[in-house]
Amino acid sequence: MRSTVHWIFAAGLGLAAWGGATTAQAQQTTLRGTVADSATGRPLSGVHVRVLNHAGGTTADELGYFQLGTLPAGTYTVRAGGLGYATRNQTVTLLAGQPATVALRLPTAPLALAEVTVAQPRDPNQTLAVISHIDKLLRPVNSAQDLLPLVPGLVIAQHAGGGKAEQIFIRGFDVDHGTDFNVSIDGLPVNMVSHAHGQGYADFHFVIPETVDQLRVYKGPYTARFGDFATAGAGEFTTKTRLEQSQVKVELGQFATRRAVALVNLLPVNGHLLGTGPENAYVAAEYSFTNAYFDAKQHFRRFNGLAKYTGQLSDRTSLMLLASRFNSRWDASGQVPERAIREGLISRFGSIDPTEGGSTGRTNATAVLTTDLPHAAVLRQQVYYSRYDFNLFSNFTFFLRNPVDGDQIRQTDGRHVYGYTGTYERSFQLGSRTLRTTAGLGTRLDDIDVALRNSVRRTVTDTIVTGRVYEQNLNGYLDATLSLTDRLTLNAALRADYFRFRFREDRVDSLSGRAGKTRVSPKLNLYYDVTPAVQLFVRSGFGFHSNDARAVVTNPGANVLPRAIGYEVGSTFKPVPALVVNTALWALHLQDELVYVGDEGVVESAGRTRRFGLDVAARYQLTRSLFADVDLNFNHGRLVGEPRTANRIPLAPTFTSVGGLTLRRPGGFSASLRYRHIDSRPANEDNSVRARGYFLLDAVVSYTRRRFQVGATVENLLNVAWNQAQFDTTTRLRNEAVPVQELHFTPGTPFYAKLNASVLF
Repeated sequence: MRSTVHWIFAAGLGLAAWGGATTAQAQQTTLRGTVADSATGRPLSGVHVRVLNHAGGTTADELGYFQLGTLPAGTYTVRAGGLGYATRNQTVTLLAGQPATVALRLPTAPLALAEVTVAQPRDPNQTLAVISHIDKLLRPVNSAQDLLPLVPGLVIAQHAGGGKAEQIFIRGFDVDHGTDFNVSIDGLPVNMVSHAHGQGYADFHFVIPETVDQLRVYKGPYTARFGDFATAGAGEFTTKTRLEQSQVKVELGQFATRRAVALVNLLPVNGHLLGTGPENAYVAAEYSFTNAYFDAKQHFRRFNGLAKYTGQLSDRTSLMLLASRFNSRWDASGQVPERAIREGLISRFGSIDPTEGGSTGRTNATAVLTTDLPHAAVLRQQVYYSRYDFNLFSNFTFFLRNPVDGDQIRQTDGRHVYGYTGTYERSFQLGSRTLRTTAGLGTRLDDIDVALRNSVRRTVTDTIVTGRVYEQNLNGYLDATLSLTDRLTLNAALRADYFRFRFREDRVDSLSGRAGKTRVSPKLNLYYDVTPAVQLFVRSGFGFHSNDARAVVTNPGANVLPRAIGYEVGSTFKPVPALVVNTALWALHLQDELVYVGDEGVVESAGRTRRFGLDVAARYQLTRSLFADVDLNFNHGRLVGEPRTANRIPLAPTFTSVGGLTLRRPGGFSASLRYRHIDSRPANEDNSVRARGYFLLDAVVSYTRRRFQVGATVENLLNVAWNQAQFDTTTRLRNEAVPVQELHFTPGTPFYAKLNASVLF
């Protein structure tokens, strides 16, 4: 651990020294500024800012800050505007060699898609920047389970109780719980390496939905900032820097559902705590309970707490501090076999082993220090720590191995996660062109106690494997974006990752060991702005996902960091002013499809795979108050080197779609009718067992005034009988003579209504 701390300290000093040691450029005039809500003073992120009559522009970051680079001395007009806010111009005079700042204040305005521009000069690799920002304003979010599906094309399925991570489907992947999709919140990694229940396990339930401010989506392995698990893509969430209003909210619903949320600003507008500049601080807490819709009551309980501070400590330094605590406990019904329902042994919402369930908890702490350096450079350093606990009882095969007591297992995971991320951003003038560069260094250390044991009705009977995992990732990257012309932008990057694995089995020395592996991942992307309403792009890159440390050290032939190669072509465009469309034709080749087998604690290699597909996302403003959206995702995937009769990728979706209509009236009334669909697909390699598709309708209605809000939500409006998680599994029921291989599933939510009321202050 001491060597890790020294490495982190040296990395931070190295980045700062690089910033100070860079040869000074000729005197240049830098224009910086802030954007905020004119009524509340809340910083506005994602707002587009540009200088009139000059090419390019930028977007404000999560603190509302922006930087427009270098300009000759003179008088300029700066324009800022964003969805839900009126456009404003401000005149500023720049003097040679003297950096200037401008404070822009935007009033709210009716949402108008005609104001949207499709170019994203500050972060061109964001797959759906414009679409994600529209969705943030239009798509209703009622629970932590609604957050990940904000990613266009992403579908989730829950199984083994509401307290564990959902199964994720995106771009033709059954991602399991996160093996091929990287998730983070405020720079904190969500995915867990070498987890007891699955590699890349991403439990997002520690996030309070009402605190989430922004989502950035990066599909494919094209962005150097993301390393492990970012093969199908990455979702980067941020929480609010300041609440628009403090709020107390209560929800009541069927199945004994109740939820209470409190969000409170701790500082008044223009209040101060640590510095003299703008500062914001708030706390949030959430308590949830439900028995769910299963025959055996779920007794699900969850508590979330969050405290966040952001502030400008000086003219050149800002600080973000965040701490959160989460814990939950639940009982579960698990997957059920079709034959048990068909033969009348259980109902559709019954269970074979009603003693399944578990508990989990997570404590997070992070600090981000951002410093403006000379020559328009920015140094951002983040440290984070997480304490995580996981305890799950599950039974996948019932009485297959133990005909008397059953096959229940207990998986436990207790870990400490330490991390550091540092980035140094600087722009250079190459003649009349601007080169924007970002260099990053980081490390993450997971210190894990992990175990797999047999149990009977939650009583442990013996141990399968138990030990200590020590896994560290060291990484660095260099990312450069160059405006080749006023319309053509090149983005190139190179990332390097080194992993150290160590596993010490508590009882069997032959199962212990250590290993190391390096992976280098280049990226190359091109963007061409045909007009402010049409952007074309070509993206390509290498990525990877890591193997479980236990599999790496016990199997010398294991593929440690299977490589992914991805590429795509597409466009974001507006065929008419009120319609925004994103299309992408993509392909991804994976060196090794790793599948975690939870009941045995091992990783199986499915071999090489290839996928290609088409993504289409559209957002359309039908009238001043009515909006329509649709996401269509077509995917085709196959195992490479296998016969055509056995080359299907189990559970890989071939077509998914979500969409709906949203009404937003000026008087505070809003309503949304939404659908979600996934088609039937192979559940095994030879397509002899198929997972069943579904089409569901959900509805949300709310009425908001200055001091209160009331609303209602209905899931599965038509009360469709549908399957969530589905697997082709070989199982034996009690007293069955021989095992049976067939579809097993977790039943989806039936008609489910909830009411909510909030007091705003």
